[in-house]
Amino acid sequence: MNWTKDRSIALSRACVVVFALLLAALDVSAVITAPPVERHTQMILMLVTISHTLWTVLVALCSLFAWPALWKLWRLLGNLQAGKVFTDDNVRLMRAVSWCCVGAGLVCLVCGCWYAPLFVLAAAAAFMALIVRIVKNVFQQAIAMKSELDLTV
Repeated sequence: MNWTKDRSIALSRACVVVFALLLAALDVSAVITAPPVERHTQMILMLVTISHTLWTVLVALCSLFAWPALWKLWRLLGNLQAGKVFTDDNVRLMRAVSWCCVGAGLVCLVCGCWYAPLFVLAAAAAFMALIVRIVKNVFQQAIAMKSELDLTV
């Protein structure tokens, strides 16, 4: 298969849709799944309920950052598909995505005190924010260079 620009963007957009579907499934499952009620003592049942509530809050808070990030990525891919590559709008979109990653990372960092493996997610989100931020800076420099070249010619 020959990977053209259009096919690559189509694949990226399909991935955004898949992630949106997975995020929607996570949002719904975090709300509708109830803690298992079997033969527990009152204390264990209370701890399970608290744990479920914290998980639901964690998913909801992370979703507050994930949904806008997916929307910004969708718009960015639309701009690229339209041939609008080095634009201020794309820089703004990437900046917003990086801040969404930072926000989700901070939520996971705070919740890591409750469940330690979330520290790994916090680090991954921070690393993703760094990568997006660097690409944003490259785009910003390219826009400045393009403006200089446009004035030269």
